[in-house]
Amino acid sequence: MSNPENDLEAQLNALRTDGENAIRSADTLDRLEELRVNYLGKKGQLSVLLGSMGKLSAEERPKIGAAANTVKEALQSSLDKQRTALEAAKIQAQLQAETLDVTMPGIYERPQGRIHPLNGIIDRALDIFVGMGYTVAQGPEMETDYYNFEALNTPADHPARDMQDTFYLPDGNLLRTQTSCVQIRYMEAEEPPIRIVAPGRVYRKDDVDATHSAVFHQIELLAIDEGLTFTDLKGTIKEFLTSIFGDLPIRFRASYFPFTEPSAEVDLQWNGRWLEVMGCGMVDPNVLNAVGYDPEVYTGFAAGFGVERFAMVLHQMDDIRRLYTSDLRFLKQF
Repeated sequence: MSNPENDLEAQLNALRTDGENAIRSADTLDRLEELRVNYLGKKGQLSVLLGSMGKLSAEERPKIGAAANTVKEALQSSLDKQRTALEAAKIQAQLQAETLDVTMPGIYERPQGRIHPLNGIIDRALDIFVGMGYTVAQGPEMETDYYNFEALNTPADHPARDMQDTFYLPDGNLLRTQTSCVQIRYMEAEEPPIRIVAPGRVYRKDDVDATHSAVFHQIELLAIDEGLTFTDLKGTIKEFLTSIFGDLPIRFRASYFPFTEPSAEVDLQWNGRWLEVMGCGMVDPNVLNAVGYDPEVYTGFAAGFGVERFAMVLHQMDDIRRLYTSDLRFLKQF
């Protein structure tokens, strides 16, 4: 007749062996959870075996109970060990799947930025003038009446003020209508000889249309030294325009600006017709007096042009407003 204790102990040992083998063979966390429920769950194989302990004597139960605990701990240990291994394998597989090799070329081409046509003209012009020995100068966009008009030989009752519709501010200041005021500020701070080029944004109350804007950009140059003549001015402008447009015919027409005397408009023969591109002249002695320069010792010349006009000519644009709308379909051309 078989001994119930020996039979139960043998079954526990067999359960442990089968369970450990099954657990080691589990290849997914889901499968491992199924084995845990099968062996250690409330209705699992270990619970079923322990249900037979009622047939044992009081002396046999402690021994079988200790053996059952040993089997339970062994199975739980195997479960924990296999779970740790499977979780590590899962993480490793995920890392391998998501690894980015930074040495490989990119799959997707990101769109590259481009130089705005206005900035392109400004950069080209500054490169040319800096190559001639000019220094780039900047000034505030909000100006006083003195720097924008009076110091430039344009007093309050001067009719030339009617040539520029101005944005005045409540405190009496204004938005500069020209970058010429940078010249005054620079001459007040520096002694001759000077050669500067001043790019910047200016403001006038123009009606906006295909060729006019209330906000636009200018570049002006100024040279002050002993013995400068109109010939120096013409040579400088010719060199600049040739660098921008190529070797094309240029002419100077007599004109008027309050801060230069004599003054001239500069025309360029472009596509078979004369095109006005710049204004220039010799610095008026009154301007030199305003900044403390002796006009009997020093002479100088100044010139300026609108950046938008150059951009429209060079890039054959039909509407100045295209420069300000930030339309990528338009800007991608440049």
